[in-house]
Amino acid sequence: MTNLLRSFPLKSLPLLLSVGMLPLCRPALAQSSPAAQNLAPAESDGQISFAALKSLAGAWTGLVTTDPPDPDINGPIQVTMQAASGGNALLHEIASGGMPEPTLIYLDGDRLTLIHYCDAGNRPRLVARKSPDPKTVEFDFVDISGDTMPLYLNHVVFTIVDADHHTEDWTFMLAGGKLLHAHFALKRAKESAVSPAGN
Repeated sequence: MTNLLRSFPLKSLPLLLSVGMLPLCRPALAQSSPAAQNLAPAESDGQISFAALKSLAGAWTGLVTTDPPDPDINGPIQVTMQAASGGNALLHEIASGGMPEPTLIYLDGDRLTLIHYCDAGNRPRLVARKSPDPKTVEFDFVDISGDTMPLYLNHVVFTIVDADHHTEDWTFMLAGGKLLHAHFALKRAKESAVSPAGN
């Protein structure tokens, strides 16, 4: 190698080094082949859960039961879910006879986030946990804006039974650390076809 370098003028040294480095670059070039570039990135858990919830777009009717029993809440309920903001959010509205209560579900990076605009005047924020079952989406409390009294949403679980049936389990934190659990058993309303969710 020393003799080889002596036979080349110094100004040819960069060319010699460049040619000598080519074999080392082949593996890197092979990794950026067109076939490797065409592979789509895997969906995150949040994206999978969001797609599952967007499949619930439409109108739903059913019954609410509470534990402990609350006669003011138990009974018929209507829920609507619709894609919003070009499919980047899902608007969930509960209409149990009074003014609708909206809940917004959206992806914040890879985290599926839920904000409930409660008629108690607060806005709890919950984030979905990783679920081994793609038909179940479970949200845990993170933080809240507004007063925590008389209650605030602490936990939500959506369970997709089939295209026309799903359940929702909403758990509220009451004063003194007591919990109120509301179970919605919902059926897709007849006039509600499976609407596009703005994917």
